[in-house]
Amino acid sequence: MDSFDTDTKTSPVVIEDETAMRACDPDAVPGILDGMLEHREQPLIQGEVLLAKARELVRALESPRETMAKHLWAQVRPESPIDPSTNPYLWHKPSCLAAITACHEIGVFQAMANGGGQPLKVTDIAFSVGTNVHMLGRLLKHIGAMGYIKETDADTYAPTNFSNALTLPVIGDSYLCFVKGLLPASVHFPAYLTQTNYATPTDARSGAFQSAFKTEKNMFEFLNAHPPLSEQFHSHMGGYRLGRPSWMDPGCYPVEERLLEGLTEVDDILLVDIGGSLGHDLQEFAYVSSSSSHAPTDTRVSTKYPDEPGRLVLQDLPVVIDAIESLHPKIERMKYNFYTEQPVKAARAYYLHSILHDWPDEVCKTILKQVASAMKPGYSKLLIHENIIPSKGAEWEATALDIMMAAMLSSKERTKDEWYALLEAPELRLKISYIWEVSGAESLIKLHKTQG
Repeated sequence: MDSFDTDTKTSPVVIEDETAMRACDPDAVPGILDGMLEHREQPLIQGEVLLAKARELVRALESPRETMAKHLWAQVRPESPIDPSTNPYLWHKPSCLAAITACHEIGVFQAMANGGGQPLKVTDIAFSVGTNVHMLGRLLKHIGAMGYIKETDADTYAPTNFSNALTLPVIGDSYLCFVKGLLPASVHFPAYLTQTNYATPTDARSGAFQSAFKTEKNMFEFLNAHPPLSEQFHSHMGGYRLGRPSWMDPGCYPVEERLLEGLTEVDDILLVDIGGSLGHDLQEFAYVSSSSSHAPTDTRVSTKYPDEPGRLVLQDLPVVIDAIESLHPKIERMKYNFYTEQPVKAARAYYLHSILHDWPDEVCKTILKQVASAMKPGYSKLLIHENIIPSKGAEWEATALDIMMAAMLSSKERTKDEWYALLEAPELRLKISYIWEVSGAESLIKLHKTQG
């Protein structure tokens, strides 16, 4: 590309959400495989080239969403006893996170996307975003060396699906939120464990997060006190859900038979999403349970059920509800703190998605008591959408989240036995009816309220 259009009046290129679920660099795969075959006879003890090609292949094949999860959840490993000279992951990950975040914050990846996929010179990108050419060149040199953008010539780079996906808030904002706001807790976690003699954290106001940030606030209070971080966190929650199997998908929870059947009155409350953030889940439910003209073109959330009666209620704190720009017209917004009495009584279903993993058991019981008190025995259901850690063969995303929960919230991802012990505590008067488990995704736990 001979010239770069720096006209600020030109609308930025809008990247499709689906980009975040595609392979980062599919065009590179054939060449990488050819390179691996060329070295197939190399002794494994001298297999540096083959190992490098294998890493390239992983980066090319994994989706931007997977890359984001690995960067931010699973591969931040400071203060490790492993010798960095034998394990480069210990030093290239922090550098890569820093470079990606710095470039994203000033719009570098949007500028590259605006180039229509063509290679751009560092000087042109720097002029477009208004930054120092030399420092930007160093940042892009490392990102290119890591394979997240394509180095096509000296100081010249082309975008990949990964760099394009960084223009999506669900991916790009995740880097800002974690690198600038949350990862210090993970960095501090080993020192915190040493100080506490490796005791299991159980106090949401006195843990590694509070020690790292010198605050008495829990993580959510801290984020809400710093609005850019809270907004970025809610975008990240959209990225967390992105591309994962949904409990509404065929083969999981039988929505028609177990939830929609028997609901006939338009004014009946069908589903209450408690702590539902910006409405990611209810949005999907509203689209798949109606033939609304608002439905998106994504086939995963296309119409699955006929029009059904019943109201959908989204509940969250005022600061979250006020930040919502738009919702399906069927969804009602309600400002609510889940520590207080549940104002919606006798709903068909109450729904908690990734709420209880944020809190130690005693706090969870407080939340659950408010839900149980509003449920109608024999009619209301409580649907809990959470990870269940198996005794063997756990998924890395779930185990990464478990360590994050410990560091940031003094909480945990739970095993099946731990879920039963928590949810069927006698004082709650709740009983697990069934658990729907989906490979590689969160499980759905259905509960009913006992009589008496």
